[in-house]
Amino acid sequence: MKISKKRWIRSGLALICSLAIVLSVFPAFADNEEIENLEDQSSSLENELQGINSDILALSDEISTTEMQVEMLNGEIARTSDELADATANEEQQYESMKARIKYMYEHGNATLLELLFSAEDMSDFLNKADFIENLSEYDRNALNELKDIHSQIEEEQENLQAQQDSLRDLSEQLESQQAELQAKANETSTNLADVQARLQQAKEEEAARIAAEEARKKAAEEAAAAVNNSGSTGGSSGSSGGGYDDTVINGGGINVSADDTTLLAAIIQCEAYQDYDSLLAVATVIMNRVESSRFPNSISGVVYASGQFEPVWTGRLQRVIEAGPTSLSMQVAQDAINGARLAAVSDCYYFLYAHGTNRDGIVIGDNVFFQSW
Repeated sequence: MKISKKRWIRSGLALICSLAIVLSVFPAFADNEEIENLEDQSSSLENELQGINSDILALSDEISTTEMQVEMLNGEIARTSDELADATANEEQQYESMKARIKYMYEHGNATLLELLFSAEDMSDFLNKADFIENLSEYDRNALNELKDIHSQIEEEQENLQAQQDSLRDLSEQLESQQAELQAKANETSTNLADVQARLQQAKEEEAARIAAEEARKKAAEEAAAAVNNSGSTGGSSGSSGGGYDDTVINGGGINVSADDTTLLAAIIQCEAYQDYDSLLAVATVIMNRVESSRFPNSISGVVYASGQFEPVWTGRLQRVIEAGPTSLSMQVAQDAINGARLAAVSDCYYFLYAHGTNRDGIVIGDNVFFQSW
C-alpha cells in the first residue's frame, strides 16, 4: 500500500472533521426559523459524517496494521531468503563432495575393492576391510537421504513464502476496494456539505459575536491550564545521549507467570533473535514492555498471540520450537526477563523488525532494529 494513499485518507479525515466543527457552530442571533432549518439539516449531515469518520478511522487503523504486517513479513522473507541461500550452498557443497568420492571409488571398479580385500594379512584383517566396504556403502545411502531431506526442506520454505505473498496480495486488493467505496461516500456527502456551507455563510456576521466570546473563553481556559501545569512542573529531565547501544541490564520488575508462559516467551525470543544474551533479552524486553503497557494485552500469551503481531505465530515456526523445546539459553533469558531483567538500550521500545529487511531508524541489536512507536 502506498504511503501517499494513507496520507490522502488522513488529510481527508482532517478536512471532514474540520467541516463537522464548522457545521456545529450556528448563528446565535440569526432568524430562528432559518437556524432551526439549518440545525435540522446539520444534524442529519453530522450523523452522516459520523458514519464516514468511523469508516475512515477503521480503514486507517486497518491500513496501519497491514503496513506493519507487510513490513514484518518483508523482514521475515529477507531472513528466510538468507537461510535458503545458506542451505542451498551447503547442499551443493555436500553433493559435489559425494560425487567426487563415489566417482573415484567406482571408476577404479571392483578391482580396487578386491585388491583391498586380498591385501589382508590374515582372516581378522580381511573381515575388518570387508566391514569397512559395507559401512562405506551405508554412508553413501545416508548421504543421499540427507540430500533429499535438505531439498524437501528448501521446497517447503519456498512454498510458505509464496503462500504469504499471495495472502498479502489478496489483502491489498481488499483495502483498495474499501478505499474506493469510502471515496464514493465522501463525494456524495461533499455535495450536501457545499449546500449547507453556502447557507451558513449568510449567518456568519451575526455569529461573529458568539464566536468571539467563545474564543475568549477558550483562551482564558488555556491560560488557566498552562498556569496549573507550570506550577506543577518539577523541572529537569533525564535521557540518553544516543549513539551505540547500552548493554546494561536493568531491573524492570518481575511478574508471576505459569511454566507454559515461560516456555512460550523462551520460544518466541528464540524464533526472533540471535542465540546470544543481549539479542534474546532485547526481544524479551519488548514483549515485557507490552505486557506492562495498557495499550497491549496484559499477559505473555496475550501479547504473543495477538492478531498479526509476530510472524512465527502464523507461519508455525513458534509451535515447532515449543514442541522441540527452547534452548537452555533461551529459557535462561526468558526467566531473567520474567524476574525483571530488561536491556537498558530498548527499555522504552515496543516494536522491532529484521534489520536487513527495513530502512527504519532505531537501535540495532543482533539482526533486529528496535524502536518506540510505529
